[in-house]
Amino acid sequence: MITETTTPSTATGADISPPSPEWRVAEGLTDYPAALEQMRAHAAAIRAEGAPERIWLVEHPPTYTAGTSSTPEGLVDPRFPVFQAGRGGQWTYHGPGQRTAYVMLDLDRPHGTVPARDIRAFVHGLEEWIIRALDRFNVRGERREGRVGIWVDEGGGRENKIAAIGVRVTRWVSWHGIALNVEPDLAHFAGIIPCGIRQHGVTSLWALGLTPSMEEVDSALKSAWAEVFG
Repeated sequence: MITETTTPSTATGADISPPSPEWRVAEGLTDYPAALEQMRAHAAAIRAEGAPERIWLVEHPPTYTAGTSSTPEGLVDPRFPVFQAGRGGQWTYHGPGQRTAYVMLDLDRPHGTVPARDIRAFVHGLEEWIIRALDRFNVRGERREGRVGIWVDEGGGRENKIAAIGVRVTRWVSWHGIALNVEPDLAHFAGIIPCGIRQHGVTSLWALGLTPSMEEVDSALKSAWAEVFG
């Protein structure tokens, strides 16, 4: 069983704008197939029933997931369970010490700086969200042309990925989201070619010499959210 804590919306009936998304934090490790099913069901409920939008924060057991652009060559060593994710992108690793944030929004309406029905702007907003959350730890996260995700320049020509992004939009409701490396076992990434990029590696907050707790990372994500998505 997955136990979750929920942060309810503070919106009231007098508010003009729609309520803010609810935030849920799953305790322990969430099996990837269970997460897929819950996301799929909630995204459908948002569209069909007007269910509340949701940001769901989880950690998974060590898992490799394949996006719609993945190729067999990207799976180097299937040492962990492998799942078809149905999201965009290529191969991604999920595991303990990585904060995965699943973002379920009704993109039929605007969210802060993100206009309605603009998937490119939505992905840009997710990137900006990560960048601003990292800034709270004095880490400069950066975009790179032609490379999805958020990158850290570690000097000496080394650029390593600290966060992955992969989304799916069904009937203008988003699901899947981001994965931020807090303190995962970086050796686990060796089983895949992360996002199909061979010439660069991966990093984490702890690998950069920072040691925030997962709760502190969640707090940074929550505070940065409002700056981008309203």
